[in-house]
Amino acid sequence: MTPAGQGRSPWRRFWEEGGWWRSLLLVVGYFAVYQGVPLLFAPLFPSDEIEPAAMVWVFTVIPVAFGGLVLVVLAWSLGRLRELFGPQPIRGRGWMWIAVVAVLLFNVLRFATVDYAAAGAGLVVAWLVAGLFIGFAEETLTRGFVVNLMRRGGYREITVALVSAALFAALHSSNLLSGQPPLATAFQLVYTFAFGICMYLALRVTGNLIWPILLHATTDPSIFLQTAYPADGPLTAFAAQGNIVVILAGLVLLIFIRGKVAQQQAGSGLPGTAVPGV
Repeated sequence: MTPAGQGRSPWRRFWEEGGWWRSLLLVVGYFAVYQGVPLLFAPLFPSDEIEPAAMVWVFTVIPVAFGGLVLVVLAWSLGRLRELFGPQPIRGRGWMWIAVVAVLLFNVLRFATVDYAAAGAGLVVAWLVAGLFIGFAEETLTRGFVVNLMRRGGYREITVALVSAALFAALHSSNLLSGQPPLATAFQLVYTFAFGICMYLALRVTGNLIWPILLHATTDPSIFLQTAYPADGPLTAFAAQGNIVVILAGLVLLIFIRGKVAQQQAGSGLPGTAVPGV
């Protein structure tokens, strides 16, 4: 019988064991890439001269798109593209759809209460593209790689959900560097943690990473556009409460997460099937 790990490069063997600290290492690496890329462009585009749409393209779309590309190359180098984007080894329960509905409902409501004339077509398009890249990169990182690494480490699904959501929230602490007030950042961290739980539940109940990617892709544009350019009307105030609803949904539903992905025979390093009865 071939010894475990024989024939595989040290690079692949390092990532095959999984665990929380490898997850943290990967997120820190992504964070460095995302924060570093804009530094290359900042001297060329003074913030007091660049238009809002161009700012989104330069300081959001380009860095996140590059980060997503790095993640795809990493997955390819590990031979894990199919594993990340294929069917999940453990499926969800019907109640998990609550998280999907809570996020999607308020995304739709926010899009319906944007003053598009005030925002302008250029900015709307820029945010829609940015949302797609943000959804892809951040979900591939946290609900793709981190969830995969945690399962490889043998953790129960509630721990998988907690760590993936916590690391996702930690990414957003970088807003302090851009001058966001600490109190606003603290609220954002609570929201992104709960949102991360909702995205984990979306992954579980749909069985494929593409769905939380698309759900996430509609979230950032709807929030930023509706916050900056709210339309007049009573529905606008209601739509703005979406963050509170997502926080409540994520924190409450977290309590009910169960399950664990069994590991295959020693040496495979791949997630197996759900453990019966858990």
